[in-house]
Amino acid sequence: MPNRETISKEERQLRSRQEDYDLVARALQGDQSAYARLRNKYWRSIEAMLSRMIRDKNDAEDLTQEAFIKAFNSLQSFNTEYAFSTWLYKIASNNCIDYLRKRRLKTVSIDAPVQTHDGEVHMEIADPSAVRPDVPLTSAERTAVLQDAIRNLPEKYRIVIELRHTQEMEYADIARKLELPLGTVKAHLFRARALLLKRLQGKLVHFEED
Repeated sequence: MPNRETISKEERQLRSRQEDYDLVARALQGDQSAYARLRNKYWRSIEAMLSRMIRDKNDAEDLTQEAFIKAFNSLQSFNTEYAFSTWLYKIASNNCIDYLRKRRLKTVSIDAPVQTHDGEVHMEIADPSAVRPDVPLTSAERTAVLQDAIRNLPEKYRIVIELRHTQEMEYADIARKLELPLGTVKAHLFRARALLLKRLQGKLVHFEED
């Protein structure tokens, strides 16, 4: 017979999952506060997971922002048969694995499960020929939405985003190229991703209605 602690934990998980479903539904209807609630609820745990994988605080912050941008840009592809946290953690871990592959950094074992709000999640290395959980069905159109959002960033933010993510330049190289302090480059990137998150949130519901 399950003890009270087990029942309490199960109840908390069920309530948390239902809250996520409600927030996703509200977000897709254009409720900006719902996006903020989801971001605030999972930001620290996503960043903590990525910090364990990447072992670099600055890169973990960057990858956390990228994970939420990808998740919010693909929110309409979320399947409510699964927990939102599981879907979000897989997007974040797959994005981090892609980053590590490109830079061949030493990382933790990908076989080790990650503890989330809803239990353990096993990280998966995506087959390039397969459909990934963070790629929506209308990927070409959503890519266009993201590119348009980048083009409309203030110039100082657009430039650092393009150098970092299109040309895959390191922070120090961007700083030298733009003749800016390293701290300024990092601040511009952080602000640029925050603006992208905000702008993509506002476009998702309108995109669905087209």
